[in-house]
This record gives sequence, structure tokens and C-alpha cells, in this order.
Amino acid sequence: MILPIVAYGDPVLKKRASEISKETPRLKETIANMYESMYGAHGVGLAAPQVGLSIRLFLVDTSPFAEDEGYSLEEQKQLKSFKRTFINAKIIEEFGEEWSFNEGCLSIPNVREEVLRRSEIRIEYQDENFKKHIESFDGLIARVIQHEYDHIEGVLFTDKVSSLKKRLLKGKLTNISKGKTSVDYRMRFPNMSKKRT
Repeated sequence: MILPIVAYGDPVLKKRASEISKETPRLKETIANMYESMYGAHGVGLAAPQVGLSIRLFLVDTSPFAEDEGYSLEEQKQLKSFKRTFINAKIIEEFGEEWSFNEGCLSIPNVREEVLRRSEIRIEYQDENFKKHIESFDGLIARVIQHEYDHIEGVLFTDKVSSLKKRLLKGKLTNISKGKTSVDYRMRFPNMSKKRT
């Protein structure tokens, strides 16, 4: 089932999410619905707070980036095959060079900004079967993971831009929270009197 994506301005997006366990009700269904919602919105990542759930769960599928030019065959192969479910993730370390990339977010439609992030991460997480992993990632995969991880920490990519950029974006962000934006996927806007789908 495709779930509406929660828009900028909803308090759930600014809250640090709670850990979950195997006993979390309807977790498999939630994960399946989140994948369907992410693909329906042409996303490469989706965090539970973006569908209104303040739990430490996010998904990443970087395969759409494999079509972009500028990546080596090896990088394209990695991007094409990277699909992962992260539960109770904790970034242990961010290292490497800082690099800038033009980021967007399904909760903040039609807004893209350059964001600086470290090129490599080491992360501990559980998969959908609650098997524990500690892995290192770099490049675009690391960036997508960092972006989604920020969501479960209550941080948005717009929080990482300069104060000047934040001031310039203020009007656009207010309009998004009121539903004054055009999207081709279901959204839930916090400052509208009724849901818009």
C-alpha cells in the first residue's frame, strides 16, 4: 500500500525516532509499504518519519543513480545492486573528504540544495531479520545513507545549508507545509485543513 509522504513542517520530521524490536507490530507490512511508497515517488531512500512513524527504520535503493553518467562501471554496478533495509542504525564514524552534492528530499519537494557530507561512513544496524551488521560505505551510497539516517535523528537536509540559504528557502518551505507545491505522489501536509492526495 502506498503511504502518503509527510511534508516539511510536520513535527514528526524534527523528532529523534525510537528504537524498534522484532515485536514491533506489523513491521514486515510497514517495510513493504515503505518500499512501495518510495518507488511510487521515484525516491532512492525513505525513512519511517517520512511516512509519519517515529521509529528507527529507513530504506535505501540506489539503483536509479546507476543510470547517471559520470560513474565508472564499477560504481554503476555497486549503485545498481545496492538495496538495503536499516533498522536501529547508528553511524559509528564519518570520515574521508567532505564533498558537496545537490540533494533533494521527498518530504521537501521541488527544493534542491548543495550539502556537504563526509565521503565515508561506518554504520551499525540490523536488517529486516534483526541480524546485526557493522559495515563501511563510501561515495554516493554513504551519502544516501547519511541523508536517511539524518531523518531518524530529526534532521533535514535543509538544516545543513548556510543561514543565508535557509532565509532564502523560508518562503518555499512555508508553502510546502501548506500544500502549495506540485507533486506526482501522495503527500500529507501539516498546515492544510484537510489531507491532499
